[in-house]
Amino acid sequence: MRRAAVAIAAGAMAVSLAACGSAKESGDNADSTGSAKKGDDIKVGLLLPENATARYEKFDRPLIQKKVKELTNGKGEVVYANAKQDASTQNQQVDTMVTNKVDVLIVDAVDSKAIAGSVKKAKDAGIPVVAYDRLAEGPIDAYTSFDNETVGKTQGEALLKALGDKAKDGQIVMMNGSSTDPNAAQFKKGAHSVLDGKVKIGREYDTKEWKPENANSNMEGAISALGKDKIVGVYSANDGMAGGIITALKAAGIADIPVTGQDAELAGVQRIVTGEQYMSVYKPYPQEADVAAEMAVALAQGKSLDSIAKDKVDSPTTKAIPSVLVPVVSLTKDNIKDTVIKDGIYTVSEICTGKYKAACDKIGLK
Repeated sequence: MRRAAVAIAAGAMAVSLAACGSAKESGDNADSTGSAKKGDDIKVGLLLPENATARYEKFDRPLIQKKVKELTNGKGEVVYANAKQDASTQNQQVDTMVTNKVDVLIVDAVDSKAIAGSVKKAKDAGIPVVAYDRLAEGPIDAYTSFDNETVGKTQGEALLKALGDKAKDGQIVMMNGSSTDPNAAQFKKGAHSVLDGKVKIGREYDTKEWKPENANSNMEGAISALGKDKIVGVYSANDGMAGGIITALKAAGIADIPVTGQDAELAGVQRIVTGEQYMSVYKPYPQEADVAAEMAVALAQGKSLDSIAKDKVDSPTTKAIPSVLVPVVSLTKDNIKDTVIKDGIYTVSEICTGKYKAACDKIGLK
């Protein structure tokens, strides 16, 4: 199943950037003319939302930088800034990128609505914008992410599988992501489509800024309200929050209940190895990063996105945005070797450090 999913994603990315002409826009998208005749000597602005989640600095940034270099014969430059979870800071970073006359922007928005004015400012300056991972509002030219409702469904299905008959009798806690992140709403929608009617949701939270400490506080509140003997599982929208949730569960003396996650962070994978966390959603970042770089370079060089983006999505402000959605994989202790290790995300030695070695040996991770 996983190989088929990767093959599909790889097929979506097997693109040629040789086509000429203006970037094809549709719906509310205006023409991108600021960099229409650029060659390989381009400047790509990359704005990521925060650095608390391991993926952004470990994977997204270096992968995009590497792909831009490959696509531009080593001549393209990536100008990078991280907003550290502050929407105002990110808007200022867009202003700086516009002032510095980058040829294209890749933006992973802290707040999808708050960024809209800055996206328009870039567009008015002739700078096309690629929405990365989160669908920002405003006149976006292209978008790549994962199928976020499918992420939520994958988490929900895994949780129901882990619960088995306990789903009929107990209650779960739902720990969703930040209300300012449009992805969080899609994860939640996908999870509810699977969980509703199958298990009782005792408490549900939207977790401010996705912070593990906020998830920890929410979980403490849920335990107090529901009683520790009534909770049979926890839907956690990502691995960082899962860490905070599991800390609260341990403090209350609750063990051996399934907790979901997302992002396949190293700490999350290690918790899966030990059984503290049931699963995560592995999102193949190299594929997503490659697509974003391909879109950005094509737009900066005034080329068409037709061969890259076969799909269209709508945001609240812009219709028919050229898009690529990359498939995801449910990661459990049974397929660690065939996913994050096989893809070079982590090595066995990185996962199976001292205190995890015995658990790794037990599941055949050597």
